[in-house]
Amino acid sequence: MTDFSLIETLRFEPGTGFLRLRLHLARLSRSARRIGFPEPVAAAAKLGQAVAGASTALRVRLTFDRDGRIDVTAAPFIPLAPDTVWTVRIAETRLDSSDKLLRMKTTVRGAYEAARAEFASSQADEVIMLNEHGEVCEGTITSVFVVDASGVLRTPPISCGLLAGVLRTELICQRKARVGRIALEDLKAGKLYVGNSLRGLIPATLAS
Repeated sequence: MTDFSLIETLRFEPGTGFLRLRLHLARLSRSARRIGFPEPVAAAAKLGQAVAGASTALRVRLTFDRDGRIDVTAAPFIPLAPDTVWTVRIAETRLDSSDKLLRMKTTVRGAYEAARAEFASSQADEVIMLNEHGEVCEGTITSVFVVDASGVLRTPPISCGLLAGVLRTELICQRKARVGRIALEDLKAGKLYVGNSLRGLIPATLAS
């Protein structure tokens, strides 16, 4: 199945440029190779064109399809308040750890949309999904992190069935996070964060 597009969602800051641009482009290229899409050689140039002359922070979304088409859209980026804590809940919808497409960010969003639809926006800022074994995977738009006994962030392995998030990759490379399976009980017992490249780490609390 290739009737979908790959996605990268980036944050642009005037004077700084795109946050984690190298990691986003590397993930896009890696995903394209894995599913037989052409190499996205024009991605960086297209991103640059989309923010030319921008004087405010932007949320930039790039899509790339099997025919090599690249579309880029930009909208104002509204940051969260510094003291924001998100309320998260657990979805009944499960992810299949054998689904290789979960490792890539694509327009195939059915499971994530179903999970998000289980709760009203007033009930949850984010919804965390488990796999068929009951292991924590990811949020509908974020990676999941808990602080373990050593004080280091722990995040689930890709083999559980989840996206290789760009923020997640950066934190692992910086040795600020390590990979380890997370059970539902760990979310209840430890300090919890969710996050993505657009917004960074967000403190979270699990609602029952």
